[in-house]
Amino acid sequence: MYKRLSIVMFPFLVLALIGAAVWGYLEHQEKNTILIKAENQYQRAFHDLSFHVDKLHSELGKTLAVNSTSEPSYRKGLVNVWRLTSQAQSDINQLPLTLLPFNKTEEFLANMANFSYQMSVRDMTKQPLSSEEIKTLNTMYDHASEITNELRGVQDKVIANNLRWMDVEVALASQKEVHDNAIIDGFAIVDKKVGAYSELNWGPGSLSVFQKNDVQTLPGKEMTADDIKQKAAQFLGGQDASHITVVENGGGSPEYQSFTAILPEAGGSDIHMDFTKKGGYLVYYMNPRNVQETKYDLRQARDVANEYLDQHDYKDMSAVSYDQYQNVANIIFAKRQNDVTIYPEQVSVKVALDNLEVTGIQATDYIFGHKERTIGQPKISAEEARKSTSPNLKISSQSLAIIKNELDQEVLCHEIIGRMNGNIYRVYINADTGYEEKIESIRPEQAKQAASA
Repeated sequence: MYKRLSIVMFPFLVLALIGAAVWGYLEHQEKNTILIKAENQYQRAFHDLSFHVDKLHSELGKTLAVNSTSEPSYRKGLVNVWRLTSQAQSDINQLPLTLLPFNKTEEFLANMANFSYQMSVRDMTKQPLSSEEIKTLNTMYDHASEITNELRGVQDKVIANNLRWMDVEVALASQKEVHDNAIIDGFAIVDKKVGAYSELNWGPGSLSVFQKNDVQTLPGKEMTADDIKQKAAQFLGGQDASHITVVENGGGSPEYQSFTAILPEAGGSDIHMDFTKKGGYLVYYMNPRNVQETKYDLRQARDVANEYLDQHDYKDMSAVSYDQYQNVANIIFAKRQNDVTIYPEQVSVKVALDNLEVTGIQATDYIFGHKERTIGQPKISAEEARKSTSPNLKISSQSLAIIKNELDQEVLCHEIIGRMNGNIYRVYINADTGYEEKIESIRPEQAKQAASA
């Protein structure tokens, strides 16, 4: 019986074995194909990185070789430096370096890109490169040369020893100390050398993308946890401070130190508030909850939010942006001074549209942008500013505003809102020079909401 059963089952077992072998082979082939594709992408990105940094070094040299009074040549060179630096950043992002400390090099390249961009968009006929900026360009050239040589060394080892980037990814993902990996060691050396460079003068405002708001620059005294309890209780309309828990944040970094105040809510989410340690300024307030329906419109939400801000000492604020999502209105207010909108001083307010309760405030921009300003008179008239826009733009409103331009400088502008080609635009014309500083597109539904509010 068993012999007969074996004879019957044997062909099926053989077929199953062959099928398993074929399946395993195909899976192995598919895995190898994916690995080869990933390896090829890594290799391409690495060699592109080496090429772009080499070209960056060459372009910096050519830019420095021309006379500083030659505006077209300098502008062309700086644009090429910005383009090549941005490409090098893109190449780095395609490599498996997330677990490898390479942040110093990435930050240096980002600063180079930002510096060259800011210089290239500047009107050099009125503001030519200063001696300090030329010195920065020379230092960038020297550092680019050193980075190029180090990357070439790594590239030579990769080619000579047929090194694989997949091994780097596996080694980094294992989270174990890695020894004798030429690629990892090479990139670690590059980052260490870049980190040892002395700080460069990147120019005023050119590092705004990378700098963090430093609470140590704020006026006022250092707050204690008890001080914050009292502030939170006062903000909540005289709430019992004993029910509020305060947690200190920031650790040993003074520039990030803050306090979080938490008030437990019965049957709902806790109320959270963040205050700066220096001065005790409210950074944000959150009272999250589900808003099931919309009973009120944006105009009513705006009025409630405006009154709420006024009660909490955010004076002379005007709504500049409206949005609605999941039955919650998000309204941005900016400071108004002498009929001028000051966009660097902004507060965002969330209002539930079922009962007009304020459920959130974000005041970071207001805290770090709040200061005394002397607003001068515009040199360009409103009529002259309108001539700087397209004749096809159908203007609906015009006013004065202070914004931050691409150099992170505050400038007085004519704010012109108009419609063209089915879109609504907000155009900022410099009130001193008549040049366009910025153009923003406004969503039609947002503009409609703003008009109704």
